[in-house]
Amino acid sequence: MRAARIRKFRRAQAALPLLLLALQAVPAAAHHSFAAEFDADAPVRLEGKVTKVEWINPHAWIHLEVVQPDGSVVAWMVEGGTPNTLLRAGIDKNTVAIGIDIVVRGYRSKQKSCEPACKANGRDITFPDGRKLFMGSSGTGAPRDGSDPREPKRP
Repeated sequence: MRAARIRKFRRAQAALPLLLLALQAVPAAAHHSFAAEFDADAPVRLEGKVTKVEWINPHAWIHLEVVQPDGSVVAWMVEGGTPNTLLRAGIDKNTVAIGIDIVVRGYRSKQKSCEPACKANGRDITFPDGRKLFMGSSGTGAPRDGSDPREPKRP
C-alpha cells in the first residue's frame, strides 16, 4: 500500500514540471469588460468610409471617416472582437476593404474626447450589398441587443 502511494507521488512530481511548462505557453488574456470602457446607454450608428483595418490582438479595429450633416469629417475607431472571434463570424482581413462605405452599429466609449479619434465598440457591420455581420465579442458585458446570433433569445 505504501509503495503504491510513493509511486503515485513520484508520478505527480514528474508531471509537475510539464504542467508548469504548459501553463507558461498559454497567453494571458488581457481583456477588458465592455462596461469598463463603453457606455451601454450610448448607442451609435456610424455610416462612413473605411480608412484602416487593424487585425491585432486583443481586438480588431476598423477606422472610419464619418461625414457629419454640416460636411465636417469625424474619425472613428470601432473596436471589434478578437481576430479569432471575427474569423468564426465570417470576417477576415479582406472582408472589410479600405475605401468601402459601411454602416456600424455599436456603443460609444465613455471617454468622449475623440482624441485622436472617437471610439466605439462595434456590434454589427452592414455592407453596401446589404450583408450584415456580427463583429462584436460575447461574454464581455455588452448589452444583449440581438446582434450576436449565438446569444440566447430573450423570453
